[in-house]
Amino acid sequence: MMAARIHTARELGLLACPACGQLHQCKGDMQPCSRCGAHMHRRKTDSLARTWALLLAAMILYIPANMLPIMRTGSLFGSESNTILSGVVALWQAGSWDLAVIVFVASILVPLLKFATLLVLLVSVQRRTNWRTPGRAHLYRLVEGIGYWSMLDVFVVTLLVALVQFPLTRVDPGPGVVYFALVVVLTMLASMSFDPRLIWDRAATAAAAHKVEDDD
Repeated sequence: MMAARIHTARELGLLACPACGQLHQCKGDMQPCSRCGAHMHRRKTDSLARTWALLLAAMILYIPANMLPIMRTGSLFGSESNTILSGVVALWQAGSWDLAVIVFVASILVPLLKFATLLVLLVSVQRRTNWRTPGRAHLYRLVEGIGYWSMLDVFVVTLLVALVQFPLTRVDPGPGVVYFALVVVLTMLASMSFDPRLIWDRAATAAAAHKVEDDD
């Protein structure tokens, strides 16, 4: 027995306000919400193109963010520059393994997780696949949830700088901080630019195509 296909709100002519969630009959883009007056759109304009551009820019900047020094430490005995990874190693060797784990997860694993998740979402939507549609929706919510903690990466870098403030020691942020902050901002903008409703649109299109093929 074939399961009934679930229709999307777009197919039913419904539109939800992004600000208050009020449901309306769709009359076109830039339709004002009857409750709060916010402008509503059927779908975000050029969502895929903008998300790809922001994500690729973040991935490119992620390289100098990890290769360039995140901070420079100077004292009477000389100066030293540390990248994120070398800082993690130094913390581990100094016995601060808990702080080393926090820095590694927040500054290395979290950005890579966001990159991988957004890539999966973009590729699957462009391929018009109905593969694990609810699972991909959960992935997007995961990235959106991580986005609230994205600035933790920058706070961790600030914490590293503060921890090495000793007498006769000078600590300056390195150029890696700038690139790292840009990566955080760009990944947040990329997740905001992606329209999760496209996941269901493309899945519905694929399901309709399969149904036509089965009827033929």
